[in-house]
Amino acid sequence: MSFTKVVLFTDRDGRARWRDETIALGEGTPQARLSALFPSGGYQLRESPVGFRSQWHCTPSPQWVFIVRGEMEIGLRDGGTRRFRPGEHFFSADTLPPGAAFDADLHGHWSAQRGSEPLVTLFVRA
Repeated sequence: MSFTKVVLFTDRDGRARWRDETIALGEGTPQARLSALFPSGGYQLRESPVGFRSQWHCTPSPQWVFIVRGEMEIGLRDGGTRRFRPGEHFFSADTLPPGAAFDADLHGHWSAQRGSEPLVTLFVRA
């Protein structure tokens, strides 16, 4: 058994990309499979109103993003977008490359609320 970890990351060229990683669910019982225990650095809840859209930005530090209510869309420099709905997640590790100064024409992603209700997200720092 395994869990698919959807990862937003900074590639070698400095651009944000998506990839899937597999996390083994090798602990627990047959009725409740668990992964290994991972450390965390706290969590935050956020509510974004209908119509919210961020500027281009990088994630300040790697964190899990869980969609609690509403819909979230993430846009990348290549023009691609991806939507997340309640119960879905991604691991945001789109951090600024070491030693780089933020370049709004190269780095990062944007996020936006979509749909008719406010977006509620849970951020869990890695």
